[in-house]
This record gives sequence, structure tokens and C-alpha cells, in this order.
Amino acid sequence: MKVSLIAVIIGILTGVLIGVYTLLLNGLSNAFYGGNSILDYYGIPRWALIAVPMAGGLLVGAIRKYYLKQHYGVESVIEASALHGGRLKVKYAIGEAFLSVISIGTGGSAGKEAPGVLMGAGTGSLASKIFNQRGKSLRVYLGCGAAAGISAAFNAPLAGIVFVVEVIFGELEAKTFIPIVLSSIFSTFVFQAFFGSDALSFPHYSLQQPFYEFWLFPVLGILAGIASVLFIQCFYFVRERFQKLNISSVFKPAIGGLMVGAIGYYFPQVLGLGYDVILDVVANPFPIALLLSLMVLKTAAFSFTIGSDGAGGSIVPSMFVGAMLGAAFGLVCDMLLPGLSISQGAYAIAGMGAVFAGTSNAAFTSIILLMEMTQDYGLVLPFMTACILSNAVARAFNRDTIFTEMLKRKGYHIRGGREIDVMESILVKDSMYAHPQTIFEDNTIEALNAIMQSSKHAGFPVLNRSGELTGLVTIEDMQERVDPENEEQRIKDIMTTDVFVAYPFETLDVVLDRMVSCDVSRLPVVMKSNPKKMVGIITQKDVMNAYNKSVMTKVRRVGEEAEKEESEDEYERAKSEPDSKEK
Repeated sequence: MKVSLIAVIIGILTGVLIGVYTLLLNGLSNAFYGGNSILDYYGIPRWALIAVPMAGGLLVGAIRKYYLKQHYGVESVIEASALHGGRLKVKYAIGEAFLSVISIGTGGSAGKEAPGVLMGAGTGSLASKIFNQRGKSLRVYLGCGAAAGISAAFNAPLAGIVFVVEVIFGELEAKTFIPIVLSSIFSTFVFQAFFGSDALSFPHYSLQQPFYEFWLFPVLGILAGIASVLFIQCFYFVRERFQKLNISSVFKPAIGGLMVGAIGYYFPQVLGLGYDVILDVVANPFPIALLLSLMVLKTAAFSFTIGSDGAGGSIVPSMFVGAMLGAAFGLVCDMLLPGLSISQGAYAIAGMGAVFAGTSNAAFTSIILLMEMTQDYGLVLPFMTACILSNAVARAFNRDTIFTEMLKRKGYHIRGGREIDVMESILVKDSMYAHPQTIFEDNTIEALNAIMQSSKHAGFPVLNRSGELTGLVTIEDMQERVDPENEEQRIKDIMTTDVFVAYPFETLDVVLDRMVSCDVSRLPVVMKSNPKKMVGIITQKDVMNAYNKSVMTKVRRVGEEAEKEESEDEYERAKSEPDSKEK
């Protein structure tokens, strides 16, 4: 009950925070780019717009250097979840989010959804401190806040929930699901009730000739996957160039802002969030050359904004790029296949979700998001196809997403919400259960049924009378292969003989990959020299328990080091106070 109440509070506070954030961002954007802008009021020439993102970048650089001192993003929330037990520095998370108001409001090409995740995660961490929560609950509340942030920003509560499962946690646990759902619901409700909704929403589309037109969406998915890879590579290429610049960090976002301003002078569509441009492209046909130009230039503008250490997120820019790609693809298909009467808006929406899926490894989030934004399930199959294929193509080129690539460059290898380095350091023999419950192959089905009813396990290794491993029998085998008419049927008649196994000196990352790829939850552990000799069994739960234990040990050590540093700082301050009084 207490967990659910705290989750509701996190959702309400996050909804309010994102509402205030949205008002500030809209106000600053209108001040420089609205109908009655500051430049129009004072008669300042249009070319001065080039300097607006530069001025915003300079202010961002100064605040970051002298106040925040470090960059925070979605990758920081993933890091906090996977490596720090859910601990996130509230000051930096919320400070970074509101820093993006300056960056985006002055024309920086970035999204507000990642700042929304930061505000939510920061709120979750703050609630943990206020209510004096410890242990695993910290990670739960971090996820609650992140889900609430996405939900309110996109007006998509289901997408917020799935985003946390896919991107932040990498798994779904029953005990975390209800709090995350509550935070997501209340955040969306509060934002809609008090601030309205400026999230993207689209008209309904349908395929005129679905049998023929459906096959165009897999092609779009492949193209979106390639575009996703190029989007990520361009960003990190620009980021590396800025990191190598031998100038003060205060001026780097200003240089990035100047580059964005120069692009925006000729193509103002790339400035800011770009919501209005996406909606326009979905509703109206644009020249193909302009669509392709905007796709390239938005990628460049985003890279200059965030790569120069500006503030903002990558989600909406990736969706912008996808919308341009999808619309261009739809128009080309319409020219080549005029008999299909293609609606380019449907392809723009599909491309939007597909590029988001490719850059973030969030295929299911992107599918749910498209469904919530269109409020129409008529195109769910083609949308799913495009998103899944884009994700598959992007991961074929690079297993890391735009978020985890950042962590990889910091020395952390996180995949599926877990640090791979930790998994690589733990052996199967140290995590397996050495005395599993087994059953003989010549036992009757009745004996198996009795064991299953008295045991909490859903599967058992099967041995012959010599003690050698011959197979594995599970509840599924019982349900699918038992013949009620055959009283002579034995376990060897229904067991699975093609058994996937693990070896004692394999690492957990290898074993977990094997479980996932083979769709099994347990592996008998056998000697490599004698695959019939079983020495134990390892389950997905064993792998997760070993991982969590290792991470918590690491978190405890990091916490002890932090407390030690804080104590040393306090000692130094106390030591210097008498000297100050003497002066």
C-alpha cells in the first residue's frame, strides 16, 4: 500500500513538473520564434536569428560549468538503475531538464521527452529520500518517475510503462508493474487536467489495397534501420569532434548553437522541437527534395545541439527524421505505384516510430506509442513490421543504442538493463544449484505428476538408471504429450531429448544469451568432458539473483566511498574554519 501511494505521489509531482516545464519552454520559444517575437518587436533583422541558438548555448555552457558540472540524460537513468541501485542525483537530473528549456527554447534542435524522463526519475529519487526508502525500492521509484515523464510528455501512459520495461529496466517484474502503472496514469491525468496536451496526435489512415501495400512497410523498416544507424553515428562523430576542441567547455554549446542557427536561417523547420513540422508533413505532401534535406539537416542540427554538450533529448529528433523518411518513401511509392492510392501520411507515421525504435532499441514502445497517438489499430500490423525490422537492422549494425553507446564510451557495457561486465565476471559454477531435483526416465507419468504437484519447479532433468542426463521434462511436455489412454506411457516418452546445457566455467552473460535465444528458463549444467554427467542446474532467476547480489555489493562499495569522501570534505571544512575566524 505504501509503495502504491508513493508511486501516485511521484506521478502527480511529475505531471506538475512537466506542465511547468512545458509552459516555460513554450513561452521562451514564442518569445524568439512566435508571431510577436522579440526580434519583430524591436525591428531586429532576420539574420540575427543565427545568434539566438548561440546565445542559448553560451548560457547553457556557463550554467553547466559553474553549477551542474556534468551532463545528464536518459543514459544517466539507465546507469542509475543498472549500476547504482536506483540512486540518482536529484539536483543534476531536474537541473539538466530545465537547462533544456534554454537550449530548445532558443532554437536548439532536441526533444523534451528525455528531459521529461529526467524530471520524473529525479522526482522518484527525491520521493525515496523524503519517505526514507532503501534497497530495491529505489529502483522501483526511479522507474515510476521515468514512466510518468514519458507518459505526460507524449500523452501516452502505456508507452511510458513499456519504455521503462524496454529501455530502463530491461525486464518486467510483477512487483514493479503496479507502481509504474499508477505513476504513469496519474502523471498523464494531472498534465491533461491542468495543462492540456501539446503532444503529437494524428488522423486515421487505412490501406486502400492492403494485400499489395503491406509489403512496402518492411522496405520502409529496413530503410529506417539504416537511417537510425546513421543518426547515431553522426551524433557521436560530432560529439567526438567537440570533445577534442581545446577550448573552455563554456563555449562549446555556443559553437554548436551557431551551427544550428546557420542551418536554421535557411531551414527554420529544424529549429526547436519540430512538432508543427511533423504534423504538417503527415497532413500535407512536401517536395521529396525538401523532405530528404530536412531529414539530413535535422540529424546534423541535433548532433550539433547535443554533441556540443547542449541540453535536450534524442527521441523527438529521431521521430522527426523518421517522419521525413516515411513521407518521402510514401511519395516515391505513390509515383511508382499510382494504382495503390498511397497515403503518404501513414508512411510518415510508420517511419517516425521505426526510426525511434532503431535508435533506442524500443520497438514495442514505438508500436504502442504510434497506437496511442493515432488512436487507431487499423494499421497496427504494418506499423509493427516497420518498427521491428528497423530495430533488427539497427542492432545488426550496432548492438548498442544511442543511450547505451554513451555508457559504453564511459566504460559501462549495459544491455537489457544489466551491466554485461558484471555478468562476464561471474561463473556458472558459482551461481548454479548443485543438487537439483531429478527424475528417472523409466518412471511413470503418475510419478511425474506427483513430483510436480509437491514441487515449486516447472521442469526437471531426466536421468537414466546409470545417473546420466538423457533429457528434460516440463509442465508443457505434460500438457502436450501425455496420452490419458496410455497407462504404460513413461517419462522417456514425453521428455525433450534435445536439451540445451550450460558448463560450469561459462560466464553468466553467455548462459543468459543462450536462455533468451533458445527461449528456455533453465539449463542443466554438465561437464564439458562428459556432457551426460550433470553437476547442477541454473535458471534465469539464479542468473538475476547472482547479478543483483554483485551489483548491490558494488553499490554498497560506491556508497561507502562516497560517504568517505563526504566525511573528508567535512573534515577539511571544519579544519579551515578556525583559520577563517582568526583572520
